[in-house]
Amino acid sequence: AFLVPYLFFMPYVSLFPVGAFLVPYLFFMVIAGMPLFYMELALGQYNREGAAGVWKICPIFKGVGFTVILISLYVGFYYNVIIAWALFYLFSSFTGELPWVHCNNTWNSPNCSDLWAFNNSLNDTHKSTPAAEYFERGVLHLQDSEGIADLGLPRWQLTSCLAVVIVVLYFSLWKGVKTSGKVVWITATMPYVVLTVLLLRGVTLPGAMDGIKAYLSVDFLRLCEPQVWIDAATQICFSLGVGFGVLIAFSSYNKFSNNCYRDAIITSSINSLTSFFSGFVIFSFLGYMSHKHSVPLDKVATDGPGLVFIIYPEAIATLPGSSVWAVIFFIMLLTLGIDSAMGGMESVITGLMDEFKFLHKHRELFTLFIVVSTFLISLFCVTNGGIYVFTLLDHFAAGTSILFGVLIEAIGIAWFYGVDRFSDDIEEMIGQRPGLYWRLCWKFVSPCFLLFMVVVSFATFNPPNYGTYTFPIWANMIGWCLAISSMTMVPLYAIYKMCTLPGKFCDRLAYAITPEHEHHLVDNGEVRRFTLQHWMVI
Repeated sequence: AFLVPYLFFMPYVSLFPVGAFLVPYLFFMVIAGMPLFYMELALGQYNREGAAGVWKICPIFKGVGFTVILISLYVGFYYNVIIAWALFYLFSSFTGELPWVHCNNTWNSPNCSDLWAFNNSLNDTHKSTPAAEYFERGVLHLQDSEGIADLGLPRWQLTSCLAVVIVVLYFSLWKGVKTSGKVVWITATMPYVVLTVLLLRGVTLPGAMDGIKAYLSVDFLRLCEPQVWIDAATQICFSLGVGFGVLIAFSSYNKFSNNCYRDAIITSSINSLTSFFSGFVIFSFLGYMSHKHSVPLDKVATDGPGLVFIIYPEAIATLPGSSVWAVIFFIMLLTLGIDSAMGGMESVITGLMDEFKFLHKHRELFTLFIVVSTFLISLFCVTNGGIYVFTLLDHFAAGTSILFGVLIEAIGIAWFYGVDRFSDDIEEMIGQRPGLYWRLCWKFVSPCFLLFMVVVSFATFNPPNYGTYTFPIWANMIGWCLAISSMTMVPLYAIYKMCTLPGKFCDRLAYAITPEHEHHLVDNGEVRRFTLQHWMVI
């Protein structure tokens, strides 16, 4: 199984005490996370195809395959930039004194307050720490941009780091799982070693226990807040990687008789336990920062890039031998990022190669084309105003669209292909039929959960912002076009399929919703999906 732990990139664990967050998190994990994870593993393993090719089981839904491929491609446009930032920080850590310790650097502003001398820097809204200014002014050069309409040219330092990332990704992917399967032994295991080392160090810091107590505190009143449930459900989808085509792509390389049920249980459980474990690391350092600055924990905690590239570097800078700890930390981030990026790129490459067979003969060239394309688009994110492009992509590329894609995928498999047929396929592979619980989740519980999430995501939509910067209307329109472009693949391909099939409308519909290997039955007038029994069976 291909494990992609989103340890420090998970956005919600730092925002809620786990006592309140864990209840909805575990609930959604059981009713949706594991069933959908199991479904995608089995789908890819049985059909031996990528995200688009698997829809020979119900041709009219092939558009959802292109939806998830596009989403993975869009995510690659900005996700590689995170890895480039981590690489830049890694290079900057090979020094006697870390560059985000003091305010006497060329990039610092008059508002910078020295980390060591200004004890209440986090309390003063007019002040900023050296770590914050290093990220925004020293790395991003945000001071040279007035907004998304004023991007400037790509910064050569970040461009160089991004190029290194792209080269590493290419040589990790160019031979397919022959190379990525070997690389992942390092990238998927290294973070656990580093996390353990950081935890052992973190719990020895003053205030660490206060942070861990806050992490484990139980506030059941928070369960009455809809946002806690929404965030927990969203975290499940993103942490397990459901809907990105990654699981389908990698499971398509499994042996036909591989026990995908065992893989689904073990991998999804390890993923959740990893997130829970990493929370101890995060909150031990947040507790330390809270103690050091004498401010409440919620004033220190943040999510997104701020946690990884501001709070953590600031905490590490206060430790003895800070340069060593910084190198260890950013090596971990690099392995995490490359691990995840490999999965996303492989889902795009495998999905398109399985759909367009002639590409199999040109794997190396096609992989080069994909990674170079992502590099060129990513250049917008390494300009002076690149953080605005990054934020826009992060907000729109894989939000509502990924939930929509998984919803259509669940409906297509459980209802149109048939949960009973899908169960037969699994039994053929592993020798045992999925239990009633899994079939009920696939047919009723998971689709209802996903439909609820799609509706809520539209109803609770908030425009993106970066700090105090508000994006203009035209930028939000571009973001929505990006999100809609992937979602429209579903209806567009369905229309295309219906228009290209021969016969009357009913005949076209019959061919479109019947597995390709059963089209001879449609020729004889036997259309199982036109019977009530098909829709009622579980």
